[in-house]
Amino acid sequence: MFGTHDLLLFIFAGWLLNITPGPDTALIVARSTQLGLKGGAMACAGVAAGIMVHVTAAALGISALIAASATAFGIVKFLGAAYLIYIGIKMIVTRRANDGETPAALRLPLSYRKVFRQGFVTNALNPKVALFFLAFLPQFIDNNAPSTALAFLFLGVVFNVNGTIWNLGVAWATARAAATMRGAKYFQRWIDCTIGALFIAFGVRLALFQR
Repeated sequence: MFGTHDLLLFIFAGWLLNITPGPDTALIVARSTQLGLKGGAMACAGVAAGIMVHVTAAALGISALIAASATAFGIVKFLGAAYLIYIGIKMIVTRRANDGETPAALRLPLSYRKVFRQGFVTNALNPKVALFFLAFLPQFIDNNAPSTALAFLFLGVVFNVNGTIWNLGVAWATARAAATMRGAKYFQRWIDCTIGALFIAFGVRLALFQR
């Protein structure tokens, strides 16, 4: 279809890759814990939008140009790393500001729009995702495909849909588990600080990543 082959194998391989934890999963778990299923779903939507940026860029050849340029790749990499570290630090600091001992009027709000933006930027500024699409998708595109760009878009959309289904499942399971612990403020504090530390670690690892 659209110049692709082994679609079922592609879907299965995509599922295996989707269940591998990373910054996207960490953000979805954090926001599902804080804001419930709707917050987790907004994070999923942001991640899906970020993936479409990579899919479109790969289809148009933009990702290949960035990957070939050490300067462009480095800029995107360090921007993405800085944002991950920023999110991690803010998650830890915000949790301290929003603990049970802080007056409600002084607590820091977290809107669904911000959650969507975090999911989008976290994914869109991760050059490792771009490299993944450049390496993974061509394996399932015929050499004589009538349109390589269309094949890229088709496989990217399939991968994104499957990934979003998995992410929504993670959001639902996390929100349901968090609901049973809603009264335990130390549980929420532990989740936020732990995931915040993970984001900092993800950011450092991305900054040190070499192609």
